[in-house]
Amino acid sequence: MWSNRYVRTIFLSRVLLHLGIWIRNYAVLLYVTDLTNNNPVDVSLISAAEFAPIFLFALIGGTFADRWQPKRTMVWSDRLSALSVVAVLVALIYGGWVALLVGSFVSASLSQFSQPSAMKLYKQHVPGEQLQRVMAMYQTLVAIFTVLGPLVGTFIFIQLGIHTSLVITAIMFFCSSMILATLPRDVEEKRSEASSSFFQELKAGMRYIASNPTLRTLGITFAVVGLASGVTQPLQIFVVMEQLGQDKSFLQWFVMSSGAAMLAGGAILMSAAKKVRPQLMLMFGLLVTAVCTVAIGASTMIWLSIVLVVISGLVYPFIQGGIQTLLVRNTEMAFMGRVSGAIMPIFMGMMVLGMFLSGILKKAFSLLAVYELSGVMIVIGALLLLPLVKAKKKKPENQAAVG
Repeated sequence: MWSNRYVRTIFLSRVLLHLGIWIRNYAVLLYVTDLTNNNPVDVSLISAAEFAPIFLFALIGGTFADRWQPKRTMVWSDRLSALSVVAVLVALIYGGWVALLVGSFVSASLSQFSQPSAMKLYKQHVPGEQLQRVMAMYQTLVAIFTVLGPLVGTFIFIQLGIHTSLVITAIMFFCSSMILATLPRDVEEKRSEASSSFFQELKAGMRYIASNPTLRTLGITFAVVGLASGVTQPLQIFVVMEQLGQDKSFLQWFVMSSGAAMLAGGAILMSAAKKVRPQLMLMFGLLVTAVCTVAIGASTMIWLSIVLVVISGLVYPFIQGGIQTLLVRNTEMAFMGRVSGAIMPIFMGMMVLGMFLSGILKKAFSLLAVYELSGVMIVIGALLLLPLVKAKKKKPENQAAVG
């Protein structure tokens, strides 16, 4: 796997990109909270600037990713992200902290063009038998930064301040683009839709997803599991205080335990990826998560709750890795960007909806009832995968030609 030039290069560039993103995000968060005296409205605007582009530009970015050359798209996305950070730094020096929000929005928007292009390069240059391990490796990278990212970002901001944090972020983005620039030139593709307009291709992508049973199933599963995750995520603090009788600061042990377990789960996934079909891996991860979710809502013992959090964290990479692998394997090259741009934001959108409903549901019923509801929804998401589990392993029509 590591002998593949594309795997090595994209992985290294993503390490630098994630590092830059976490440093920027926490520098902006801590700077704005200090400057505005913890104003909740201003703090919420930061989250909006970081997450809104996922809904606004994911499908648009995916469509352009199918029209443009993937290597060039990724290189220029990272370069423009670096330039946007430099522009924000200049504006900040002259007293315009609102530019931080604009810069975060622009950089997050550019990521919606870069990410589908990375998936397209994997599709082009990674053999099918290695694809699941590559997806597992990427999920491990995400888990590592979930644990270390806040620590690194906070440390750099406290030690060096906002200006240096932004300079480091810009350097990380520039270095990422330089690493990607070392890849060979993009393969020229014969486009059957050369004369199609942007909106025609966007519609064609939606029709393709609707006509593909595997992608339809994944989209629905993503929606159900996203909603289930959303209704419990804001309530973890109440589990700590109401169920376990601890101070809210104890929540950090939940987060750290989950993050460390995700690291271990990613390592397990990398070693087991070749032996397990992705749909089985995904279904197993969902069923284990469902049991852990209900048990966490019911548990009043600290040790048991932490064990359940660890088990849930261990299987989280199985869920994400399984979904990513199924997406890439079951999507034709011409639609890779649009499929990635359409399906991946479904989880985030439904999770945000669930987070909005969580407080209402807890007030109307109980903490345990909300966790039970979440567990049931995750089981439903797992059962939706049964047709994929029963189906024989097959490749999409053109995978043999490109794999």
